[in-house]
Amino acid sequence: MIRTRARVDALQPYRRYDAAADASAALVIRHYSTSFGLATRLLRGQVCQDVCNIYALVRVADEVVDAPRPGQDGVDRMVELDKLEQETYSAIESGSSANLVVHAFARSARRVGIDQSLIAPFFDSMRTDLQRTKHDFASLATYIYGSAEVVGLMCLRAFVAGESNPSARYEELAPGARRLGAAFQKINFLRDFGDDSDGLGRQYLVGLRPDDLDEQIWSSWLDDIEMDLTASAAAIAHLPRGSRVAVCTAHDLFAELTRRLRATSAADARRRRVRVPTPEKARIAAAAALRRGRPHDFAKENGQS
Repeated sequence: MIRTRARVDALQPYRRYDAAADASAALVIRHYSTSFGLATRLLRGQVCQDVCNIYALVRVADEVVDAPRPGQDGVDRMVELDKLEQETYSAIESGSSANLVVHAFARSARRVGIDQSLIAPFFDSMRTDLQRTKHDFASLATYIYGSAEVVGLMCLRAFVAGESNPSARYEELAPGARRLGAAFQKINFLRDFGDDSDGLGRQYLVGLRPDDLDEQIWSSWLDDIEMDLTASAAAIAHLPRGSRVAVCTAHDLFAELTRRLRATSAADARRRRVRVPTPEKARIAAAAALRRGRPHDFAKENGQS
């Protein structure tokens, strides 16, 4: 067995580097996300690794923007972000990178068909965080598309890669993936309202001002999120079978966050980040598995028609 492995490594030494890159991506998701990490672990085989690889690059780019090293200013971070984007394109073209996370992402991108049409809007939104602190409805829609909806579309590419006609399945399911990505982002805007406004000086959701917290506007954004969650739930049943439980779990975890945010005032949410306790997360995941990936009837629970 050892001799066989040694022979394989001698013939294809890059396989060990590929494995190290995948392990690095998995390490990123373990360190940065409990909810998304839980859902991802419910995916099967290569799809699980591809989604980890996608998340890792997204997380690294976000850290470049939001967690500067001492002495780094906005210009430094913009240069670093531009370098990361160009590294990503080069790695997709060549199939390799000296950056482990970029290498992992590029291999997955080549495998499932993620190209610049999804990557460029993401990096554009990351740059927006270095250039803009307040949004109107038009700029917010563009930002959410690039920062969240395209990430959902990247994951969708991974979900349908093994289908007999992945392009057709992608087009069929893309609207639902976008609505789910948008819902996740808006929920995080509400959860991170205090950190974003007080720590980073950013105001994402139109009308929510830290110096004038309007509970009606807070409630209207939750209404908007619930519509996204309801619309995206309808698409989950049509996902490939191996992805349904994981995506359903993520959907239902964020639906629970929405319920908890609904029970929290804007002022309280500014002071403390709303969370779902670990035992409740486990219960939600188990329930999604028992329903075989059919999302909880969020609309019925909330009295939507």
